[in-house]
Amino acid sequence: MIELKNITRTYSLGGETIYALNSVSLSIKEGEFLAIVGPSGSGKTTLANIIGGLDEADSGDVIVDNMHLAKTSDNDLSEYRNKKIGFVFQSFNLQPTFTALENVMLPALFSKMKPADRKEKAEKCLKAVGLEDRMNHKPSELSGGQRQRVSIARALMNDPEIIIADEPTGNLDSKKGQEIMALLRELNKRTDITLIIITHDPNVARLADRVIAIQDGNIAGLPHGRIAGSPGRQMG
Repeated sequence: MIELKNITRTYSLGGETIYALNSVSLSIKEGEFLAIVGPSGSGKTTLANIIGGLDEADSGDVIVDNMHLAKTSDNDLSEYRNKKIGFVFQSFNLQPTFTALENVMLPALFSKMKPADRKEKAEKCLKAVGLEDRMNHKPSELSGGQRQRVSIARALMNDPEIIIADEPTGNLDSKKGQEIMALLRELNKRTDITLIIITHDPNVARLADRVIAIQDGNIAGLPHGRIAGSPGRQMG
C-alpha cells in the first residue's frame, strides 16, 4: 500500500546540511499496524509527515496506492491528506471554541457532504470512540483522554485508509494511554485501517504488528529497509 524509495530530507542550518532522513526505503502493507520508535531528533516524525503529505522529500519517491506524491498537484495532495489520511496528534489540535461535535465535523467542511449528513457522520464517529454523552462539550470541559478520543473521531470523519498518530499517548497518564491504544488497535483490526504510530513508549510499540527503529535519519533492522550512511548532523 505504501512504498518509500530512497527518501532523503535535509535542512540547512547555519550553513550546515542537516539530514532528517538519509536515503530511507520502507514498505508498509495495507492494514498493518506499524510502530516507529527512536529518540527525539532521530527523523521519525519527518518520516511520518512525508508519508502523510505534510512534508516533502528532497529526493526519492513516496507511492501510496500507485499515487506518486512527488508528482501530485497541490489540489490532489490536499485531497489525499483530507480523505486518505487521518491524523492524531499528541497535543490533540482541537479548536478550543468548538464543541467535540464541531471539531469532528471540521475535516468534512470542504467536502460535498450535506450539513445534516456531516452532523450525523460526526455523531457516529463520536459514538464509535465512546463519547456520545460528550458531543456538546468543548475541549476545556473534557479530560485529556476524552480530548484524544475526539481527535481520533475527527481522524475517522472522512473514512481514511491510513491513520498516522504522533505520540498519541504522550500527554496522557498510563491508564488513559492504554485506553487510547486499545481503541486504536480495535479500529485497526475491525476496519483494516493501516495504522502508523510514532512513539517513545515501549509498551505502545509492543502492541504493533511490526516495530521499526530510526536513528540519525536511518532505519535499521528491516527486511524492506535500507541502512544508509548519515553524513552531517541529524534532526527529525
